[in-house]
Amino acid sequence: MSPPTSRGAGGGPAVERVTPLLAIADRLSGELGALRFRPPVAFVYNPLEYARAAYAAYVERFSTSPKEAVFVGMNPGPFGMAQTGVPFGEVASVRDWLGIRAPIGKPALEHPKRPVAGFDCHRAEVSGQRLWGWARRRFGTPDAFFARFFVANYCPLLFLEDSGRNLPLDKLASEEQRAIAVHCDEALRETVRQLAPRCVLGVGRFAERRAAVALAGMGVDVGIIPHPSPASPAANRGWEAQAEAAIAACGVELKAARV
Repeated sequence: MSPPTSRGAGGGPAVERVTPLLAIADRLSGELGALRFRPPVAFVYNPLEYARAAYAAYVERFSTSPKEAVFVGMNPGPFGMAQTGVPFGEVASVRDWLGIRAPIGKPALEHPKRPVAGFDCHRAEVSGQRLWGWARRRFGTPDAFFARFFVANYCPLLFLEDSGRNLPLDKLASEEQRAIAVHCDEALRETVRQLAPRCVLGVGRFAERRAAVALAGMGVDVGIIPHPSPASPAANRGWEAQAEAAIAACGVELKAARV
């Protein structure tokens, strides 16, 4: 998918503004695109390619200043970032609260049971509903939240089995995980250099472990918040309170910022 361009003075094409985080994503997308995976991986979706315009809008608006903390998820779900290009990108949250709506293309190979409908997708990602719903209730506006925080994914790829079932990154073969980590660890380090947070919070145990390895020696505290997935029994029992306790344990106060 070609990078989007805007129109410049006189109607000619303008040079696209590539923000630092978009440059990191573009390079990571190319590096991961060169990898190959064996069964049970049957389909690989890369939203940094076909949903690049939405991701570009997300980082251009929300990653322009240093952050106190960065939340890092593992990899996209089929009804979140795979549809909207935004980490934990449940459609209604991205469209109605973050104010992002952009053209979404298609993965090179699409599973018939897991089509990419973009902002026309009618399935909701509960993890994204919980995470962005908490941010909305706690901070009110996206600008107030992103003045202090940012949300990223460790790996941008969605993996599907031949049946269409989601295959989480931590279930891939160990050598495939290591090949991915070479590139995703470096991308995370570069993201942290750009955003200069005092704390990185893995959303779930896998993301926390990868962040601890990737960021060792960088002087950044690494913590964990429980994953908001409904597949986690703990997350179904007061996820917001658990997440706020974990954020506080990382030394980050949750008093809403004034914007």
